[in-house]
Amino acid sequence: MRCVIARFPFELTKGGVLESMKGIKPEPVTGESVIIGRRHYPLKQVGQVITRQDRRDFSAAEILRAMTQLGFTCRALPKAAPLGIPSSLQHA
Repeated sequence: MRCVIARFPFELTKGGVLESMKGIKPEPVTGESVIIGRRHYPLKQVGQVITRQDRRDFSAAEILRAMTQLGFTCRALPKAAPLGIPSSLQHA
C-alpha cells in the first residue's frame, strides 16, 4: 500500500511492518498504540522504525491512518478513572 508520511511516499505492506518490528522491544505506551503480533507499540516508535525518520518529522495520526489501512489494531490510551477519594465534606 502506498502512503505518504511526513511528505515522503512509502510502499508499506503488513508483512513488511511485521518484519521491521521483529526483535524490537516496545517502549512504554503513553498515548495511542498499535498491536503488532502480540505486543503493543507506541505509534511514534512504529513510525520511526518503518520510515527511518525522526519522530518529530511525522504525526501519530499519519501512522495511525497507515496502520489502520494495513489492518493492524490501533488503540487509544484508556482514560484514567477518577479516584474515589472523598473530600472532607463528603467524609463528614
